[in-house]
Amino acid sequence: MKKTVQNILNRADIEINGQRPWDIQVNNPGFYKRVLAGGSLALGESYMDGWWECKAIDQFIDKIFRAKTYAEIKTSPQIIWNTIKARIMNLQSKARAGIVGKKHYDIGNDLYKIMLDKRMNYSCGYWKNAETLEEAQKAKLNLICRKLKLKPGMTVLDIGCGWGNLSQFIAEKHQVKVTGITISKEQFELANNICKNFNIEIRLQDYRDLNEKFDRIVSIGMFEHVGYKNYKRFIQIVSRCLKNKGLFLLHTIGRNDPAIRTDPWIDKYIFPNSMLPSASQIVEASEHVFKLEDWHNFGTDYDKTLMAWHKNFNENWDRIKVNYGEQFYRMWNYYLLICAGSFRARRNQLWQIMFSKIESPTKYESER
Repeated sequence: MKKTVQNILNRADIEINGQRPWDIQVNNPGFYKRVLAGGSLALGESYMDGWWECKAIDQFIDKIFRAKTYAEIKTSPQIIWNTIKARIMNLQSKARAGIVGKKHYDIGNDLYKIMLDKRMNYSCGYWKNAETLEEAQKAKLNLICRKLKLKPGMTVLDIGCGWGNLSQFIAEKHQVKVTGITISKEQFELANNICKNFNIEIRLQDYRDLNEKFDRIVSIGMFEHVGYKNYKRFIQIVSRCLKNKGLFLLHTIGRNDPAIRTDPWIDKYIFPNSMLPSASQIVEASEHVFKLEDWHNFGTDYDKTLMAWHKNFNENWDRIKVNYGEQFYRMWNYYLLICAGSFRARRNQLWQIMFSKIESPTKYESER
């Protein structure tokens, strides 16, 4: 079994017990059987259990994806079951929407405070002219504002507002009234505190319950939780809530081909019921509802963002480790680094998409 795994890794220039940063060090001989039987889920779980090490997991994953060998270690009964579930169930239904909030966003604000920038932006920064995480996240917020073409007195809906970072920024800088919604209780409480002195209302609310009009609508890093069975409904709800001359900015991670499931390790440990959309899925959902005004891809910036989060997490781990434990530490490092590797290999993208309503006569000028 070791030979089989090594033959797969050879095509990615990865050596078992090699000396380069991307080579893996196997600590438990049961690793080979486990990963061949369990695919990517077993690969992640065996790392969490300390069965293997790698100095640069981001480089390891980057090489795996570029060599197109990942498919050979990802087919497993869990993937088959996940696919069946995705076909027969609406995994992102309203009744199930709170699962990811509890599993991921409610695990502890202390974690996100040590990992993210000072405004707690948990989405890709814009590194075009930035050298630090703080600069990249501020540049991203300003980019969003330019694209939305905000004017004082406007009403803005922030779908998936997180800890209120964008809501607070645009309310302060552009004198607009913001309504932010989240399904995370931890985010709701902290966002209310952050935004209390501004013209902002933060709600603990599912997007499907929205039914009011706004001049602008923005959604940052939330569409990944909507699910392919709900894309059309999400777009229709946004259209229902957007004034005729309004603009909608969708900021989402995307994949290069359509899919109906996510990686089983990510699904089990990080983002349950998540699903990355493809360009064709977004376009199909928005046809006959919105005009596509601009499509901006800066996915390579997510590699830099994730590595900055990884650095912050490790440098500040001692401040919070009593609340989490060693296995969580390995899990979280693995999560950040495999995601960085996937963006570096261009397997995943980051899109900001501007829409206007079909009936809108307004001419839109794109911004960068």
